Amino acid sequence: MTLALPLCALLLAADAGSALPPPAPKARVDPARVKLGDPFVYELVFTHDKAQRFELRTPSDWGAFELLDQKRQRIDGSATATTTFRLQLSVFELGKQKLPDLTFEWVDDSGGTGQTTAPGLEVEAEGSLAADAEKKGEALYDIRGNEVVPVRSWRLVVALAAGLAAVALGYALYRYAKRPRKVKVKPAAPARPLGERTVAALDALRAEDLPGQGRVKEFHFRLSEIQRGFLGERYGFEALESTSDELLASLRRLRTPGLEVEELSRFVFEADLVKFAKATAGPDECKRAIEYAYRLVASTTAPPPPLPENASPQLP
Repeated sequence: MTLALPLCALLLAADAGSALPPPAPKARVDPARVKLGDPFVYELVFTHDKAQRFELRTPSDWGAFELLDQKRQRIDGSATATTTFRLQLSVFELGKQKLPDLTFEWVDDSGGTGQTTAPGLEVEAEGSLAADAEKKGEALYDIRGNEVVPVRSWRLVVALAAGLAAVALGYALYRYAKRPRKVKVKPAAPARPLGERTVAALDALRAEDLPGQGRVKEFHFRLSEIQRGFLGERYGFEALESTSDELLASLRRLRTPGLEVEELSRFVFEADLVKFAKATAGPDECKRAIEYAYRLVASTTAPPPPLPENASPQLP
């Protein structure tokens, strides 16, 4: 009976068309004991099937911690892949503090989705003064104002200034002698314009007809990645590794000619409902979604400059 239950669970997962969930990540804190306010690194490493992709659902409340930076790195091997999340944080409460539990969403090429939770580790925060500071009469004081220091002779000051100038000049000459030389590089063949590459990717996605195969969730994941890649390259920021909130916030800060951010916000919200909230989307909704992607590329792609009046187009 004990063996039958896991077997049934595996059969149900196979019938549902989703892959087995990935193993829990290996987590570590470096360092585990940190001074109050100093940064430290919280690293979580997934070793998983190459068909799976992960996204961190950033907590809205970090408690005693402050998130300073987050990065994601993926390395593909021959059979498996490794995805590493590196979060840089700081802590502002003394004593042992527990990091919040982190939830990761995952999806695979077969359309399977799920989530896994990494329990938070403990970080011990200590004060910046030594333990016996109070006994030694040490304490934290306000910054003192400038004080006038009498100088009996300027000879020492002039000699020090001349010595520092000589050292600075010598260092500048050393850096100049060690400067990197320009290397002549053969120019690479010009890449296809961004708009053409994006339209080609949309054409390939539409030709697969994923909604017609019942793979609506995978369709929205693929469509979102095509749009994110286009927006990131078009407006010059990291879009593929951003959360939905970070993506929209970046676009609102940037100059984005031709882009209706509110219309994009509605698309992102509806796509997230399908990807993460188990909402359903029919063929008409999928058709409208990819048509919006085509319009997005067309409205934000700058037209080529006009030819001079006395110039004639070159024939191929």
